[in-house]
Amino acid sequence: MTSRQLAPALLLFALPLFAQQDAKPAADKAPAKVEAAKPETKPEGLPEDKSVPQTITVNGKTIHYTATVGTIHLKDDEGKPTGDVMYTAYVVDRAKGEPSRPVIFAVNGGPGASSVYLNLGAIGPKHLSFGNEGDSASSPAILKDNPGTWLDVADEVFIDPIGTGFSKSLVDEAKTKKLFYSPTPDIEYLSLVIYKWLVKNDRLLDKKYLIGESYGGYRGPRITHYLQSQLGVAINGLVLVSPYLNPQFGDENLSPIPWMVTLPPIAAAHLEAEHKLTDDAMKQVIAYTEGDYASALIAGPENKAATDAMIAKVTEMTGLDPQFVRYSGGRLETGAYLREVHREQGEIGSVYDSNVMLPDPYPYSPYRQSNDPILESIIAPTTSAMVDFITHTVGWKTDARYYALSYAVNSAWDHSSPDLRRGAVEDLRESIAADPKLQVLIVHGWNDLSCPFMGSVLTQNQLPAKLAGQVQVHEFPGGHMFYTREANGAGLHQLWEAMVATH
Repeated sequence: MTSRQLAPALLLFALPLFAQQDAKPAADKAPAKVEAAKPETKPEGLPEDKSVPQTITVNGKTIHYTATVGTIHLKDDEGKPTGDVMYTAYVVDRAKGEPSRPVIFAVNGGPGASSVYLNLGAIGPKHLSFGNEGDSASSPAILKDNPGTWLDVADEVFIDPIGTGFSKSLVDEAKTKKLFYSPTPDIEYLSLVIYKWLVKNDRLLDKKYLIGESYGGYRGPRITHYLQSQLGVAINGLVLVSPYLNPQFGDENLSPIPWMVTLPPIAAAHLEAEHKLTDDAMKQVIAYTEGDYASALIAGPENKAATDAMIAKVTEMTGLDPQFVRYSGGRLETGAYLREVHREQGEIGSVYDSNVMLPDPYPYSPYRQSNDPILESIIAPTTSAMVDFITHTVGWKTDARYYALSYAVNSAWDHSSPDLRRGAVEDLRESIAADPKLQVLIVHGWNDLSCPFMGSVLTQNQLPAKLAGQVQVHEFPGGHMFYTREANGAGLHQLWEAMVATH
């Protein structure tokens, strides 16, 4: 997975302009009256925590729980406030003397994404339909009980990193970038947020789990390792959803691996469109990718017989135009594929699931000019539903803007950091080596081209034999947010239950 293939489809917006200083008075005019300098205005913190009782029925059982919107306050070494991190927690009511429950912390990615996607799309007690073929940005943002919620197994805490949701920095722009918008400081303060929540709620001795999606899948192993080795908090299980895990798969001009990563999800999208997507069909795709396809790429065009056979096979697997595949050398670059695959229908596919399409507003452009189809459709419903839940249902009042996905945070992020380029596999290996009981579950959608499943498969293949048993990789029909398909909820919950039961 090269950075080209994994870069989030975000537009870059200009940062707000700061007011310029007043011009100096002209020399021939009397100087203006000098007034005492006003104290610098600092951002206000977030409101106090607010809770409300809720109920949900899961598999015929009524669960009473408390929904809390709260804040973790961050300070620098001198004790000065630096930021307020908002979280949404769902804690099942327990009578005195009842056994403790596990707790799972959730973070999304971006960078610049709030946790609303895992919350309302995947494992929270409330569910909203979004991100699938046919979903509309203007559909009513009505929350329903989520039959696939993980609340029946563990309490849940959804964390919104600084600059997302309602979470906010309390320092200036330069310090904000230094403290919050760089890979390693991001890991350190989010780990501290988890530690502080555990202490605040007297949960340090309970079983602890962590789930991270996309860039949250990069955060997950690093937070786990930092908590384990620096803050003294052990994580029992780690769930990585469509993770940005290992970006370093080699030079695409020399190594076959970048193309081995993109071919299987493209083949999966074609199989699904043909109603032929099955686990067995994908096993054949993976076997071909790891065998004859890789060999043909390594041999190069001098081996004409192998190249011709590979071109024919890739054409068959993807349903693409044979000439396009030949001109591409069987190496299917993500952007070029998405531009080509639905061109005849005048539509453009999403990098997060190429079978989710919108009409292409610029059909004659040689490259995509519009925003990603899924990103175009999910911001409105998720924002409306989450803000209504927080401010109306829970009653946590603020007139601040809510950021389901912050383009400004993504633009300000330190994407050039060596820590980002090296990925999170080192932390994953060291964490599971240090704790033989730590279980890792990696789950993907077959069709995802932003964080392709094959990257996790190849990463797992290279784990030492003594560690490989602690890591599972599973795939589901769908794309990056495969969990938004209701049919996948039960299978994902089953894997989660099994993980908790093994520890």
